[in-house]
Amino acid sequence: MNRTATTRATRAHGWIVGARRPAAPSVRLFCLPYAGGGASAYAAWPALFPDDIDVCPVELPGRLTRWSENAFAQAEPLVQALATALEGELDVPYALFGHSMGALLAFELARALRGRGAAEPRVLFVSGGPAPQLPRRLPLIHDQPDDVVVARLRDLGAVPEDVYAEPELLELLMPTIRADFSVVETYTHRPEPPLGCPVVAFAGTQDREVPPDQVAPWHEQTTGGFTRHVLPGDHFFVHSARTALVDTVRAELDRPERKEQ
Repeated sequence: MNRTATTRATRAHGWIVGARRPAAPSVRLFCLPYAGGGASAYAAWPALFPDDIDVCPVELPGRLTRWSENAFAQAEPLVQALATALEGELDVPYALFGHSMGALLAFELARALRGRGAAEPRVLFVSGGPAPQLPRRLPLIHDQPDDVVVARLRDLGAVPEDVYAEPELLELLMPTIRADFSVVETYTHRPEPPLGCPVVAFAGTQDREVPPDQVAPWHEQTTGGFTRHVLPGDHFFVHSARTALVDTVRAELDRPERKEQ
């Protein structure tokens, strides 16, 4: 992440980075970031999709274009705020993609929008995130000393290495990083009827954080069909295997039965 001010276009009250497509798209793809990440994680994605897919990187409070805002520390208020912000963007069919923390947020966002009477997403894409009903298997760190949090960040590879060489920058980032970890670590799954939309899940072959067997149980969260893709890479295969991942997302959105929903 970078504290440098940016003039990137934003919409949905700052929750989406980038201008709308000039013509009405066939689908909007909202992309939610992992813990410690921002909309910049998907900066290259719009150019990788055809013009009829409006790729919408989501910027959460507490980073980049939204440094002046406090990051959310719990999933429910964050999801409700995002659902409200996106109300004006649901004039066309939409899909949700989230990696790691973003997978959890995308899932809860789909349920929140359903609860508000909106259509479900055309597809819910969950990447590198354990199925939400599984018990947590990792220790809590959001309230641990800084050295513990930093060690965890290094293990995950969530923050560029050059950030660790700038203690002042790292200190500025810590509140948002802690808040993001808290979003995941304080989350409690509440059973609801399964989604009716298809769920497409991605896992990394070498992901020690969320191995493929933690991704498979996502099938319990949908009656609309489930597919799992295991791609080469560690927890951040979303970057290292981006071509294969994006190709799969694009193909799923282009399937005739998806367009008819």
